[in-house]
Amino acid sequence: MGISVNGIEITDEAIEKEIVHHQKAENPLKETVHELVLRTLLLQEADRLGLDGDDDDARIEALFAKEVRVPEADDAACETYYRNHQERYTYGELVEARHILFQVTPTVSLEFLRATAESVLEELQRNPERFAELAKTYSNCPSGGLGGNLGQLSRGQTVQEFERVLFRLRDGEMANRLIETRFGLHIVQVMKHVEGRLMPFDAVKAQIADTLIQQAWHKGVHQYLQILVGKADIKGVTLEGASSPLVQ
Repeated sequence: MGISVNGIEITDEAIEKEIVHHQKAENPLKETVHELVLRTLLLQEADRLGLDGDDDDARIEALFAKEVRVPEADDAACETYYRNHQERYTYGELVEARHILFQVTPTVSLEFLRATAESVLEELQRNPERFAELAKTYSNCPSGGLGGNLGQLSRGQTVQEFERVLFRLRDGEMANRLIETRFGLHIVQVMKHVEGRLMPFDAVKAQIADTLIQQAWHKGVHQYLQILVGKADIKGVTLEGASSPLVQ
């Protein structure tokens, strides 16, 4: 493929061996090549600095330990994170909900699907008592046979874009817009919202500090990789940013 890093070739054999570890990626070949380029670059830097290790992974870890500096998370930063992410430290919160799913399929145009969903939503805003009836008629979810009933849900049980709207709704409230997820378009109503209890800051401070340190470390590694890529002579591929499974 004609790919090299500072004069060191990334061979087709190396790509064939590595690609089996990236089959779940959106673009396995692209991710494989990026991984090999960054790994080669990091090992070259470890050689330059004279860093030893039992294997290549240990040498890369030693390089990060030497070159990436992460500040400790102080109380003020932890308290700010706690205030801005209280839902993550709330337990016992539940919603009883129902929905109507308009599933995206190859045989139905998105424009037609959206128009149908919008029409049903408008009808329910006028006549909310028809929810169960219209769920049985239109929903592509098995819950449609139950009038759209999803039962009780806690945070983390649904996809994020659905959850963000779901847990903002109060008892009996229906979302005033369609919710778009990877599954399609949803009309959702919360029948009952049970508020949870917020854990005290002192009980989660250590956990928050770990989270902030991890975030800072990932950011620091990303910036370090960008610096190395900027200084390197990389041929045959253009790296978009400098993210890698090495640091995820």
